[in-house]
Amino acid sequence: MTRALILGGTADANLLAAAIAQAHIDAVYSYGGRTRAPADQPLPTRIGGFGGVSGLADYIRREGITHVIDATHPFAAEMSRNAVAACAEAGTPLIALERMAWERTQGDNWIEVADVNAAVAALPATSARVFLAIGRQHIAPFAGKPQHTYTLRFVDPPEAPLPFSADVIVSRGPFTLEGELEMMRTRGINWIVARNSGGDGARAKIDAARILDVPVIMISRPELPERPRIESVTGVMQWLGHSTRLGA
Repeated sequence: MTRALILGGTADANLLAAAIAQAHIDAVYSYGGRTRAPADQPLPTRIGGFGGVSGLADYIRREGITHVIDATHPFAAEMSRNAVAACAEAGTPLIALERMAWERTQGDNWIEVADVNAAVAALPATSARVFLAIGRQHIAPFAGKPQHTYTLRFVDPPEAPLPFSADVIVSRGPFTLEGELEMMRTRGINWIVARNSGGDGARAKIDAARILDVPVIMISRPELPERPRIESVTGVMQWLGHSTRLGA
């Protein structure tokens, strides 16, 4: 019998959960615990870490997990690395549901960098209005350039003081091109710092930057161990031995 574990927290993971529930596959959806009010899922849900590689391997064995799907954010590198090692230890098949990275197109003004520290260094020395579209866990290094006016967008309101003064937007995506254009024009955004997460749900800000000729400091994805990967929910369902009939 199939019993799947979805390592989730993304829009793609939510679509997969819906497909698995509709196919009546036994599965568990796991949230990392960073969001205080995660979206409801049509599957049994757990929240929180596993306790590293050994903890995840123990969970897989204890719960009789037969398949693991890593549908975490492309920048959730620690969880993805742990999943590769834990599945190897437990002898359990793993696949990554991984959206394609964005590619530069005509009109894009990107400065591609390796990490957050390089993104800080790439910002101008003179004052600018900067939209940091990188999540709350990675903003502290930008305190090193306090001359800028920062705009942040979080799913939840910040619980602790931020390391610098900022305009905080509390909102959950996906976001529209029209909404991103309005946000950037209203706040006078003239730089964006973004992670190359790929997919459609977060792309609108990149398209808006192209239209407004706003430079984007684009942080490249982290290096991850080799693992099977697929780009669609349909492909994951086929890997599980089931078909997808969403909307049927």
